[in-house]
Amino acid sequence: MSIFRTPLPVIAAITGIAAGAFTGAAVADEVSDFYSGKQLAIQVGFGAGGGYDTTSRILARHFGKHVPGNPTVIVQNVPGAGSMKLANRIYNSVPKDGSVLGVFSSSAAMVPLYGKRKAKFDTSKFEWIGSIHSDVMACGVWKGARQGIKTLPDFVAAKKPIIFGSTGVTSPLSTFPLFLKNVLGANVKVVHGYRGTKGVSLGMQNGELDGTCGMFESSVRGAFFPSFKSGDLTLFVQLGTTRNVPLFGNATNVFTMLKTEEQKQMARLLFGPSEITRPFTAPPGTPKARVAALRKALLNTMKDPALVADGKKIKTTFKPMGGAEVAAAFAAFYRTPRALVDKTYELTITRKNPRKKKK
Repeated sequence: MSIFRTPLPVIAAITGIAAGAFTGAAVADEVSDFYSGKQLAIQVGFGAGGGYDTTSRILARHFGKHVPGNPTVIVQNVPGAGSMKLANRIYNSVPKDGSVLGVFSSSAAMVPLYGKRKAKFDTSKFEWIGSIHSDVMACGVWKGARQGIKTLPDFVAAKKPIIFGSTGVTSPLSTFPLFLKNVLGANVKVVHGYRGTKGVSLGMQNGELDGTCGMFESSVRGAFFPSFKSGDLTLFVQLGTTRNVPLFGNATNVFTMLKTEEQKQMARLLFGPSEITRPFTAPPGTPKARVAALRKALLNTMKDPALVADGKKIKTTFKPMGGAEVAAAFAAFYRTPRALVDKTYELTITRKNPRKKKK
């Protein structure tokens, strides 16, 4: 018999480490077993060809190899109501097992705060996987809206109505120009019913529209860059709550023209969520182990050299946010005082002004 005896605490520690390792391996195996040989769908709340669609398809090319079990990843477009249609669908209708994920606008995720009945979801209960970008938005006009507009003061001083296009009433394409109208006094009209940013871009090019709001920095570097570089598209205001974007040049930061603290608080509530750019979520009830694996997979995908290279091809640099960070950011916005929420809603949500179909 050995004269050396292993102390009981050491035995317990070794046993605990072994058990923990076994448990961790078992969880990893469960996630891998679930996704192995399966199809994972990323549903996008906007039409094909726009910024959400393009970046989601780039993500899909590389995401599967970072998810345990290496599922085949596909992209499906579910456009409608500024991506509200998809937000409702992910919350209520898709399997709650991590086989279907959604990418919709942060403005859609904010709709329940304003008490809109069309929102059939609780933002705090989504299983946020992360955000593909953390961006700043801008608004622009096509060929100066035929009024020589180059800056926000020019925009506010314009005599003729400046017509913007939007997907729906809750989209930044609608709420942002209405903020400029109702807070700064700009002469703005918003027309609804366009299919994503691509549809709005075509509307500007064919003379239906004068401008667009809600352009991410990544979109300006990508889909909008040829028009921006040629000078056809002039960015007149940027909407960053904490920083300016050098790419946007002389575009006025909206905060420089806000006169009261209340106006600035409303602007932070309205424009701040857009910095959670293209949030990515699983439905509530998705098993926690799969959520954790998907969160890790998203961040690893964002660092994948192949994805970075694909992003450069469309002049996009990915700036991701983690799932816990996204959840905390939305929670902070939802703590906004009710009176301020109600006033922001009153100033930025309008009845739908449908686009007239050409005969």
